[in-house]
Amino acid sequence: MNGNNELKEIITTISDKLDFSGVVYVKQNENVLSNTAFGYRDRGEKLPNTSDTRFGIASGCKLFTAIGICQLVEKGIVNFDTRLVDCLDIDFPNFDKKITIHHLLTHTSGIPDYFDEEVMSDYEELWTDYPVYQINSLKDFLPLFQDNQMKFKPGHKFHYNNAGYILLGLIIEEQTGRCFTEFIESEVFHRCNMLDSGYFSLDQLPENTANGYIDNNEKKTWRTNIYSIPKQGGADGGAFITAPDMIKLWDSLFDFKLLNEETTRELLTPHVHVNGEVHYGYGIWLNQKNDHVYKYHVMGYDPGVSFRSSVYPQADLKIVIPSNIESGPFEITKAIEGFLLNK
Repeated sequence: MNGNNELKEIITTISDKLDFSGVVYVKQNENVLSNTAFGYRDRGEKLPNTSDTRFGIASGCKLFTAIGICQLVEKGIVNFDTRLVDCLDIDFPNFDKKITIHHLLTHTSGIPDYFDEEVMSDYEELWTDYPVYQINSLKDFLPLFQDNQMKFKPGHKFHYNNAGYILLGLIIEEQTGRCFTEFIESEVFHRCNMLDSGYFSLDQLPENTANGYIDNNEKKTWRTNIYSIPKQGGADGGAFITAPDMIKLWDSLFDFKLLNEETTRELLTPHVHVNGEVHYGYGIWLNQKNDHVYKYHVMGYDPGVSFRSSVYPQADLKIVIPSNIESGPFEITKAIEGFLLNK
């Protein structure tokens, strides 16, 4: 019990120091060690975040897209070596014909990204010519990258790429005849009993959903992110989850309730080396030491959003930290790791 209190004190201390806004959910074995909320989901009305508040998780939901693609593989509709040109009836005049689903899943396709962090540092710059309120579907992203040149040959290297996941979502739509968001909500969220999660439009948010806040610390002002990100999330990011729902996702994935054991192993394989101990599977980051994966994690960053969620299989530990400001989850995750894993 003392250790539990000490963990809560560590979390509270660092959260106060960071002026954190969000939820810190920690579960080890069957014990919930922390389920603590900080800050406001609505600053204007001073409505506090709760443990069941829904948060946007930006790129944290690339994992959901990867699971959806893996489900199509299990059904025999596509396989990981299926070429893009053979499963998506959209013309990309400058794309290499050798691009496969595996390349798209692992960020090794070499296609141009619609948001390339080497070229553009501010995500909001994207929407100068393409207003966010006009992005209503996955196909609305195509003009941002469809006619651009390849960056490198498929399989040549890892380069994080949002456009690749837009294409994966379009593959799901074309091969199933269903809207991407409806497919993921039905085939992933509902199968995990994630009843509070979904792809919500920013102008139609359900109850107990956190607004995303962008702080200007110099001017001591803030604004919401409603004009800074697409109004509804899609295949590369933007779903809303609650912390308890994300735990359900991890439990269902590792219990083979979403995919069979063989496909789950494929998703969780370190397919490409990123740097140091960090590798990438299908929609998921992996930390590996001596050919041994000790951490699986997803993360997401958007204007007004930051998110980290990690699984440590040897310690039977799961951490979920969604936030409606732009920083905090990384530092809090490190503090929890330092306390629970380095004893």
